[in-house]
Amino acid sequence: MAKVLMIDYEKCTGCRLCELVCPVKHEGVSNPARSRIKIVKWEMEGRFIPMSCQQCESAPCMAVCPVKAISRDGDLGRVMVDYDMCIGCRMCVAVCPFGGMSFDVLANKVIKCDLCDGDPQCVRFCETGAIQYVDASVVSTVKQRAAAEKFSGILQKVATAIASV
Repeated sequence: MAKVLMIDYEKCTGCRLCELVCPVKHEGVSNPARSRIKIVKWEMEGRFIPMSCQQCESAPCMAVCPVKAISRDGDLGRVMVDYDMCIGCRMCVAVCPFGGMSFDVLANKVIKCDLCDGDPQCVRFCETGAIQYVDASVVSTVKQRAAAEKFSGILQKVATAIASV
């Protein structure tokens, strides 16, 4: 079964350690600009959201690549870039709805999360557990449960409000 990164933004403290360890693994340098995961800051709300490639089932980056340099790895189910074929047109960067594709100006190539060959370093170093590497089927179950809990809380508030009238 394919595994994916499951991100719980409510647990993210914005420490950005994931942005530092990612390029160390891939490029040998600790440079957040070269990271495959980015922390989007919502400072007014005090919220930080880790964003990375979603390994889309019907990946727009694969569909738009004019030389078919982007494909799905059958073993891990991840979307991969074949750098021997890639011409650097950046169409994949433009079409990704999540900003999961980036362009590394120092290496002069597109970059995206490759799940660290099955051992994501962002997961390993995330002290709060905001980033987890789980079976793809687990993600929907966790999200359904969280939505049900929120909905249940709303229903309780409505019932309490009606009862007090």
